[in-house]
Amino acid sequence: MISLKNINKSYSIGSNKLHVLKGINLGIEKGELVSIMGSSGSGKSTMLNILGMLDNYDMGEYYLDGKLIQNLSEKKAALYRNEMLGFVFQSFNLISFKNAMENVALPLYYQKVSRKKRNILAMEYLDKMGLKEWAMHMPNELSGGQKQRLAIARALIAQPKVILADEPTGALDTATSYEVMKILKEINDDGITIILVTHESDIAAMTNRIIRLKDGVIEKNIYNGDLQEFRSQNLLNENEIKKIHETLV
Repeated sequence: MISLKNINKSYSIGSNKLHVLKGINLGIEKGELVSIMGSSGSGKSTMLNILGMLDNYDMGEYYLDGKLIQNLSEKKAALYRNEMLGFVFQSFNLISFKNAMENVALPLYYQKVSRKKRNILAMEYLDKMGLKEWAMHMPNELSGGQKQRLAIARALIAQPKVILADEPTGALDTATSYEVMKILKEINDDGITIILVTHESDIAAMTNRIIRLKDGVIEKNIYNGDLQEFRSQNLLNENEIKKIHETLV
Protein backbone atom coordinates (compact mmCIF):
# COMPACT_ATOMS: atom_id res chain seq x y z
CA MET A 1 0.00 0.00 0.00
CA ILE A 2 2.79 2.43 0.99
CA SER A 3 6.45 2.32 0.06
CA LEU A 4 9.07 4.90 1.06
CA LYS A 5 12.50 4.55 -0.51
CA ASN A 6 15.40 6.65 0.76
CA ILE A 7 13.15 9.59 1.69
CA ASN A 8 15.05 12.71 2.70
CA LYS A 9 13.61 16.02 3.82
CA SER A 10 15.33 19.23 4.92
CA TYR A 11 14.08 22.68 5.90
CA SER A 12 15.95 25.94 5.53
CA ILE A 13 16.08 28.04 8.68
CA GLY A 14 17.77 31.31 7.79
CA SER A 15 21.18 30.39 6.43
CA ASN A 16 21.07 26.96 8.07
CA LYS A 17 19.59 23.71 6.82
CA LEU A 18 17.80 21.29 9.14
CA HIS A 19 17.92 17.70 7.87
CA VAL A 20 14.72 16.19 9.32
CA LEU A 21 14.37 12.85 7.50
CA LYS A 22 17.58 11.02 6.62
CA GLY A 23 16.99 8.18 4.20
CA ILE A 24 13.71 6.63 5.38
CA ASN A 25 12.97 3.17 3.94
CA LEU A 26 9.60 1.81 4.94
CA GLY A 27 6.87 -0.47 3.63
CA ILE A 28 3.32 -0.58 5.00
CA GLU A 29 0.99 -3.28 3.74
CA LYS A 30 -2.71 -2.96 3.02
CA GLY A 31 -4.71 -3.42 6.21
CA GLU A 32 -1.92 -2.66 8.68
CA LEU A 33 -2.48 -0.64 11.83
CA VAL A 34 0.80 1.17 12.43
CA SER A 35 1.90 3.78 14.94
CA ILE A 36 4.83 6.17 14.60
CA MET A 37 6.57 7.24 17.79
CA GLY A 38 9.49 9.51 18.55
CA SER A 39 10.52 12.48 20.62
CA SER A 40 9.93 16.05 19.48
CA GLY A 41 12.07 16.73 16.43
CA SER A 42 12.44 13.06 15.50
CA GLY A 43 10.65 13.59 12.17
CA LYS A 44 7.36 11.81 12.84
CA SER A 45 5.10 14.77 11.91
CA THR A 46 7.18 15.47 8.80
CA MET A 47 6.79 11.84 7.74
CA LEU A 48 3.04 11.99 8.27
CA ASN A 49 2.82 15.22 6.23
CA ILE A 50 4.70 13.57 3.37
CA LEU A 51 2.43 10.52 3.52
CA GLY A 52 -0.57 12.84 3.44
CA MET A 53 0.79 14.81 0.46
CA LEU A 54 0.76 17.92 2.62
CA ASP A 55 4.51 18.39 2.14
CA ASN A 56 7.05 17.40 -0.52
CA TYR A 57 10.23 15.42 0.03
CA ASP A 58 13.65 16.36 -1.33
CA MET A 59 14.96 12.99 -2.43
CA GLY A 60 13.75 9.42 -2.72
CA GLU A 61 10.49 7.83 -3.86
CA TYR A 62 7.05 7.60 -2.26
CA TYR A 63 4.57 5.11 -3.73
CA LEU A 64 0.94 5.08 -2.62
CA ASP A 65 -1.07 2.12 -3.90
CA GLY A 66 1.46 1.73 -6.69
CA LYS A 67 1.44 5.40 -7.74
CA LEU A 68 4.60 7.49 -7.50
CA ILE A 69 3.76 10.57 -5.40
CA GLN A 70 6.28 13.18 -6.44
CA ASN A 71 6.24 16.88 -7.35
CA LEU A 72 2.45 16.98 -7.57
CA SER A 73 0.57 20.16 -8.29
CA GLU A 74 -1.75 21.21 -5.48
CA LYS A 75 -4.74 20.26 -7.66
CA LYS A 76 -3.37 16.76 -8.32
CA ALA A 77 -2.37 16.28 -4.68
CA ALA A 78 -5.86 17.32 -3.56
CA LEU A 79 -7.39 14.84 -6.02
CA TYR A 80 -5.24 11.96 -4.72
CA ARG A 81 -5.92 12.93 -1.10
CA ASN A 82 -9.65 12.94 -1.73
CA GLU A 83 -9.52 9.55 -3.46
CA MET A 84 -7.11 7.74 -1.18
CA LEU A 85 -6.77 9.33 2.25
CA GLY A 86 -8.76 10.21 5.32
CA PHE A 87 -7.37 12.45 8.07
CA VAL A 88 -7.94 12.54 11.82
CA PHE A 89 -6.27 15.28 13.89
CA GLN A 90 -5.68 15.92 17.58
CA SER A 91 -7.46 19.29 17.29
CA PHE A 92 -10.38 17.65 15.39
CA ASN A 93 -10.31 20.39 12.65
CA LEU A 94 -14.09 20.64 12.57
CA ILE A 95 -15.78 23.62 10.94
CA SER A 96 -17.29 25.58 13.80
CA PHE A 97 -20.20 27.10 11.85
CA LYS A 98 -21.41 23.78 10.40
CA ASN A 99 -23.37 21.16 12.31
CA ALA A 100 -22.22 17.56 12.79
CA MET A 101 -23.97 16.26 9.69
CA GLU A 102 -22.52 19.02 7.50
CA ASN A 103 -19.01 18.42 8.86
CA VAL A 104 -19.18 14.72 8.04
CA ALA A 105 -20.65 15.35 4.58
CA LEU A 106 -17.95 17.86 3.59
CA PRO A 107 -15.56 15.44 1.77
CA LEU A 108 -18.41 14.39 -0.52
CA TYR A 109 -19.02 18.02 -1.45
CA TYR A 110 -15.55 18.06 -3.01
CA GLN A 111 -16.41 14.86 -4.85
CA LYS A 112 -19.44 16.68 -6.30
CA VAL A 113 -21.95 14.34 -4.67
CA SER A 114 -25.44 15.83 -4.50
CA ARG A 115 -26.47 17.45 -1.23
CA LYS A 116 -29.30 14.97 -0.69
CA LYS A 117 -27.06 11.93 -1.16
CA ARG A 118 -24.17 13.25 0.93
CA ASN A 119 -26.48 14.16 3.80
CA ILE A 120 -28.03 10.66 3.74
CA LEU A 121 -24.56 9.11 3.82
CA ALA A 122 -23.44 11.50 6.57
CA MET A 123 -26.35 10.38 8.73
CA GLU A 124 -25.37 6.73 8.15
CA TYR A 125 -21.80 7.39 9.31
CA LEU A 126 -22.98 9.43 12.28
CA ASP A 127 -25.17 6.49 13.24
CA LYS A 128 -22.17 4.15 13.05
CA MET A 129 -20.31 6.44 15.45
CA GLY A 130 -23.26 6.66 17.84
CA LEU A 131 -23.85 10.32 16.99
CA LYS A 132 -27.08 10.24 15.01
CA GLU A 133 -28.98 12.14 17.70
CA TRP A 134 -26.30 14.86 17.59
CA ALA A 135 -26.50 15.44 13.83
CA MET A 136 -27.87 18.98 14.11
CA HIS A 137 -25.57 20.04 16.94
CA MET A 138 -22.64 22.36 16.42
CA PRO A 139 -19.09 21.24 17.32
CA ASN A 140 -18.99 23.44 20.43
CA GLU A 141 -21.94 21.47 21.80
CA LEU A 142 -20.02 18.17 21.68
CA SER A 143 -17.57 16.59 24.11
CA GLY A 144 -13.98 15.85 23.10
CA GLY A 145 -14.77 12.20 22.49
CA GLN A 146 -17.81 13.07 20.39
CA LYS A 147 -15.75 15.52 18.34
CA GLN A 148 -13.15 12.85 17.60
CA ARG A 149 -15.82 10.32 16.63
CA LEU A 150 -17.28 13.00 14.38
CA ALA A 151 -13.84 13.55 12.82
CA ILE A 152 -13.49 9.79 12.26
CA ALA A 153 -16.89 9.68 10.56
CA ARG A 154 -15.77 12.53 8.29
CA ALA A 155 -12.57 10.65 7.47
CA LEU A 156 -14.50 7.48 6.58
CA ILE A 157 -17.31 8.88 4.46
CA ALA A 158 -15.23 9.12 1.27
CA GLN A 159 -14.19 5.47 1.76
CA PRO A 160 -10.43 6.07 1.88
CA LYS A 161 -7.86 3.30 1.55
CA VAL A 162 -5.64 4.84 4.22
CA ILE A 163 -6.40 6.88 7.34
CA LEU A 164 -3.67 9.13 8.71
CA ALA A 165 -4.18 10.10 12.34
CA ASP A 166 -2.03 12.77 13.99
CA GLU A 167 -2.18 12.34 17.79
CA PRO A 168 -5.86 11.28 17.58
CA THR A 169 -6.07 10.75 21.36
CA GLY A 170 -3.79 13.60 22.41
CA ALA A 171 -6.61 15.86 23.60
CA LEU A 172 -8.65 13.12 25.29
CA ASP A 173 -8.71 11.51 28.72
CA THR A 174 -7.57 7.90 29.07
CA ALA A 175 -11.01 6.26 28.98
CA THR A 176 -12.09 8.25 25.92
CA SER A 177 -8.73 7.59 24.24
CA TYR A 178 -9.27 3.86 24.59
CA GLU A 179 -12.80 4.19 23.16
CA VAL A 180 -11.38 6.03 20.13
CA MET A 181 -8.69 3.37 19.67
CA LYS A 182 -11.33 0.64 19.83
CA ILE A 183 -13.20 2.40 17.00
CA LEU A 184 -10.01 2.73 14.95
CA LYS A 185 -9.25 -0.97 15.44
CA GLU A 186 -12.76 -1.89 14.27
CA ILE A 187 -12.22 0.27 11.17
CA ASN A 188 -8.88 -1.45 10.62
CA ASP A 189 -10.61 -4.85 10.90
CA ASP A 190 -12.61 -3.82 7.80
CA GLY A 191 -9.35 -3.65 5.83
CA ILE A 192 -8.54 0.07 5.99
CA THR A 193 -4.87 0.85 6.55
CA ILE A 194 -4.32 3.16 9.52
CA ILE A 195 -1.15 5.06 10.36
CA LEU A 196 -1.14 7.13 13.51
CA VAL A 197 1.40 9.37 15.18
CA THR A 198 1.38 9.23 18.97
CA HIS A 199 3.62 9.99 21.92
CA GLU A 200 1.55 7.73 24.21
CA SER A 201 3.06 4.28 24.80
CA ASP A 202 -0.26 2.69 25.76
CA ILE A 203 -1.90 3.90 22.54
CA ALA A 204 1.03 2.71 20.40
CA ALA A 205 0.85 -0.69 22.12
CA MET A 206 -2.67 -1.15 20.72
CA THR A 207 -1.36 -1.08 17.14
CA ASN A 208 0.09 -3.99 15.20
CA ARG A 209 3.44 -2.34 14.53
CA ILE A 210 5.30 0.53 16.13
CA ILE A 211 7.86 2.50 14.13
CA ARG A 212 10.22 4.43 16.37
CA LEU A 213 11.99 7.42 14.87
CA LYS A 214 15.06 9.07 16.29
CA ASP A 215 16.91 11.99 14.71
CA GLY A 216 15.28 11.42 11.32
CA VAL A 217 15.95 7.70 10.98
CA ILE A 218 13.99 4.57 11.87
CA GLU A 219 15.49 3.38 15.12
CA LYS A 220 13.31 0.32 15.64
CA ASN A 221 10.29 -1.66 14.38
CA ILE A 222 8.25 -3.33 17.12
CA TYR A 223 5.76 -5.85 15.72
CA ASN A 224 2.42 -7.17 16.92
CA GLY A 225 1.95 -4.59 19.67
CA ASP A 226 4.62 -6.34 21.72
CA LEU A 227 3.71 -5.31 25.27
CA GLN A 228 6.76 -7.13 26.61
CA GLU A 229 8.96 -4.61 24.78
CA PHE A 230 7.18 -1.74 26.51
CA ARG A 231 7.35 -3.49 29.88
CA SER A 232 11.10 -4.10 29.50
CA GLN A 233 11.66 -0.40 28.80
CA ASN A 234 9.43 0.65 31.72
CA LEU A 235 7.15 2.48 29.30
CA LEU A 236 4.06 0.67 30.60
CA ASN A 237 3.20 -0.65 34.04
CA GLU A 238 1.12 -3.72 34.80
CA ASN A 239 -2.11 -1.74 35.34
CA GLU A 240 -1.75 -0.04 31.95
CA ILE A 241 -1.11 -3.38 30.26
CA LYS A 242 -4.21 -4.82 31.95
CA LYS A 243 -6.32 -1.89 30.70
CA ILE A 244 -5.01 -2.34 27.17
CA HIS A 245 -5.88 -6.04 27.18
CA GLU A 246 -9.37 -5.24 28.46
CA THR A 247 -9.84 -2.68 25.69
CA LEU A 248 -8.72 -5.06 22.95
CA VAL A 249 -11.04 -7.89 24.05
